[in-house]
Amino acid sequence: MTVQPEKQAAGRTTDRPAVRTIAVIGGGPAAHRLVEALLARSGSDLRIDVFAEEPWAPYDRVALSRRFTDPADDLALSSNGSGGSAPSLWEDARVRLHTGCRVIGLDPDARSLTVKDSTGSGSTVTWDEVVLATGSDAARPAIPGAEDMTVYRTIDDVDRLREHVAALSERLGRTPRAAVIGGGLLGLEAAGGLRVLGTDVTVVHSRPWVMNAQLDEFGGRTLNRLLRGQGYVLRLGERPSALRGGVLCFPSGEDLEVDLVVAATGITARDELGAGILELGARGGFAIDERCATSAPHVWAIGEAASFKGECMGLVAPANTMAEVVADRLCGGTGTFPGFDTAAKLKLSGLDVASFGDGFASAPGALEVVYADPTGGLYQKLVVSEDARTLLGGIFVGDAAPYASLRPLLGRELPGEAGAFLSAAGNGAPVDLQMPDDAQICSCRDVSAGDLRAAVCGGCPDLGSLKACTGVGTQCGSCLPAAQKVMEQQMAELGMEVSTALCEHFALSRSEMFEAVRTTRLTTFSEIVSRFGTPADPSVNLGCDLCKPVAASVLATLHGEYILGADRGGLQDTNDRALANMQKDGTYSVVPRIPAGEITPAKLAVIAEVAEDYGLYTKITGAQRIDLFGARLDQLPAIWERLVAAGFESGQAYGKALRNVKSCVGSTWCRFGVQDSVAMAITLEERYRGLRSPHKMKFGVSGCARECAEARGKDVGVIATSEGWNMYVGGNGGATPAHAQLLAKDLDDETLLRYIDRYVVYYIRTAERLQRTARWMEELPGGLDHVHDVVVKDTLGIAADLEQVVAEHLETYRDEWAATLEDPERLRRFRGFVNAPEIPGAPGEPGEPGEPETGPVVVAGPRIPVRGGQR
Repeated sequence: MTVQPEKQAAGRTTDRPAVRTIAVIGGGPAAHRLVEALLARSGSDLRIDVFAEEPWAPYDRVALSRRFTDPADDLALSSNGSGGSAPSLWEDARVRLHTGCRVIGLDPDARSLTVKDSTGSGSTVTWDEVVLATGSDAARPAIPGAEDMTVYRTIDDVDRLREHVAALSERLGRTPRAAVIGGGLLGLEAAGGLRVLGTDVTVVHSRPWVMNAQLDEFGGRTLNRLLRGQGYVLRLGERPSALRGGVLCFPSGEDLEVDLVVAATGITARDELGAGILELGARGGFAIDERCATSAPHVWAIGEAASFKGECMGLVAPANTMAEVVADRLCGGTGTFPGFDTAAKLKLSGLDVASFGDGFASAPGALEVVYADPTGGLYQKLVVSEDARTLLGGIFVGDAAPYASLRPLLGRELPGEAGAFLSAAGNGAPVDLQMPDDAQICSCRDVSAGDLRAAVCGGCPDLGSLKACTGVGTQCGSCLPAAQKVMEQQMAELGMEVSTALCEHFALSRSEMFEAVRTTRLTTFSEIVSRFGTPADPSVNLGCDLCKPVAASVLATLHGEYILGADRGGLQDTNDRALANMQKDGTYSVVPRIPAGEITPAKLAVIAEVAEDYGLYTKITGAQRIDLFGARLDQLPAIWERLVAAGFESGQAYGKALRNVKSCVGSTWCRFGVQDSVAMAITLEERYRGLRSPHKMKFGVSGCARECAEARGKDVGVIATSEGWNMYVGGNGGATPAHAQLLAKDLDDETLLRYIDRYVVYYIRTAERLQRTARWMEELPGGLDHVHDVVVKDTLGIAADLEQVVAEHLETYRDEWAATLEDPERLRRFRGFVNAPEIPGAPGEPGEPGEPETGPVVVAGPRIPVRGGQR
């Protein structure tokens, strides 16, 4: 493109005004970043007018899916990572934010805009520089009926979807059927949101695998398999031809009946302001050069509306880079736009997918280093140069743990063999990466490793202050693991102590507190505070929401006493105090334990009767349990009295403990089963139930190598062989899912139980607060090899001690709800008010005064939505 020479506007002098006016058209993340960058670079000689069509201040479109689950979340972008909706940006005297305003005219010669506000009134605004950050519209397929499709692009779109699905559920009396057209990042996130809302979702995609722009065939087909395993229906390799009424038509004639269709087939740049005025890209968008300048002087463009070398990109990182370039140019700098960073990470619950760089190995001589496990849903690939030294790109499906550390090294020499960076391959402990100063850790906010190190040296020795100081991790958050690693390495280099303290009240870490309490045999929190608190004065040091639940968990593990007894009741968080999980509407869930998913018709009938009598919503979960939702706090004892009488006990969905042991039907029914997986799963669940731990734990037992119980996705996984059991450890489905690793093979029943005893108790003793087994093993010196030495070889000589903990637990275990129902004093916490009437169906004397514990109490919560016509 050709940039025209600067022209003098009619009626203007060549002298620059004392205050420059910069108009920003658009109210998205790119506009937010531009304003933030301008304010950071400029003094008082600047006035910025931001014109946003939507009624909100710029919000985080990357996190749009959060709005599905929390309608009150305004997704507000914070100011430089200070957290929450920071008023400093929009209350700065140099900035005026005009929401609900649409710019309908642009005159570069007169340097003016025509603006229409929310009332329809028009006005003319003059400027010295104007930045076009108009964003994009969601594209719809060019087929008949496309106007009846919904899109997923804005807060309004999500709110409309949520309301529409609720209305459909009520009107149809069944689960609505939704189709999402487009299997890219946006489409899959839309599909995930619709699943959260309670619809059956079919993803329609024109290619044989989803996310084909980011994933190669093997990675894409692995993701196909994972999506189908989660319950999504995929229609691949064909495009719809029309939407007629409630039918999505296809050329093949295999039409799809739908209640709702969401189009997520890409974006169309909002470039209408430039029609006939500015040069546009071949595929739309305002054409820009490396300065982000358009074809008219003093007119700039950034974000999704900017076309660089003929391409528009709907990703946040390049939009932010463009914003920085323009801010630099407007303040006299020489910044240039280097091109698009196409790295992407899928934000969909339970699926870990990421790609960066040349994932397709298109560079001459590129080599691919691959680990693939199709049955386990794992695919990891690194692309390196012909000499296998320079990192060119990567693709991760099922386990994207290496992504955060490797992405900053794109284009650099790897500090080790490429295969050592594939975490799923089980090649030992990960390589300890030392990032060069100019390695970009956070692409969203352009924060380098050097920026982080400088911040640490300048007085930011923790992640919270580091985020506030540099903005790292405050947009998509995928860089936080790498940022924390750089921070801790720098602190160690400076001789600073990397704090493992629980909180301001305890200098001990969680593992240190466990050992301290174990060796001193303390039994109450006040004793722990007196002995180890800072200051060591129970009257001053009353603890906080961090240390109190940790202490409660430690005491429960070591002593096996009623968790709400003595002074332990006040230590628990809301869920443990109620022995139930509080839900978003203030009601509680009831989750009976159903070991291995095995249940009798009589017990099923009891659950059905309780749900009917109390109007509870019922849900069969992936954990092979039946959850009951919508109970008030005061109803819990009566509900549990009936369940306990029928032989149920607490499933402890509220506790940091063993949740469940998933099982297939095993050799009892399955023609492929080689061991009785159900019996083993029941044994394990009854053995470890109630044993408090640093984080929740889930086990799985599969009766053969076909792995129907998904055991390798669990903290402890057991898979049957013709010779016995293979034991896997360190897998889970947390925020960063991990695949379990083989610890021992072909074990008999007795040996398997001994090894699991040792593994679980060693984890409980040495892990930190809220540290899952996968992360714990990663942080242990020696990783899996060390765990194998302790559990299998007993190199520390503590195996008998670890086993004894489980033996004592089996002797002292008592179901918490059964123990609660036996004691009228314990039932007092479930009364809404001090003078509340006696709990229906619960033991105790009528009129007995209650003393509820502190924390949220709901006496009459709203009924939670019921789907599928259930009542």
